[in-house]
Amino acid sequence: MARPIHFEIHCDDLDRGRAFYADVFGWTFEDYSAYAGTPYFGIVTGSDDDPGINGGMLARPEGSTAGPGAPVNGAVLTIGSGDFDADAARILAAGGQVALPKAALPGMAWQGYFLDTEGNVFGLHQPDPDAR
Repeated sequence: MARPIHFEIHCDDLDRGRAFYADVFGWTFEDYSAYAGTPYFGIVTGSDDDPGINGGMLARPEGSTAGPGAPVNGAVLTIGSGDFDADAARILAAGGQVALPKAALPGMAWQGYFLDTEGNVFGLHQPDPDAR
């Protein structure tokens, strides 16, 4: 059974977004830009001893705007995968669509984004230190 392992928050202004979540929830941030190849901040939401998941914060994709109907307007849930390609095939067979194709997070993982049958975006993440 696959479980949510990560979430993402897309922002127009990364500094403003980080400040908001730090002030409101006390979250801390780690710079993962070297892995992502673009500004990307890991979100630490609490201790590993407490229930919950950590996430990431990145710039909202170009061409989208905040507000209802925007292509990425909110947090994106990411599901852990042991086999990205097999899970992607099941997603497509069940009526899902590719939102952003599979891409390497060099030295870390494979990541891609899909649309469910309701138009919701979700991520798929397969750890792989050999991803290139």
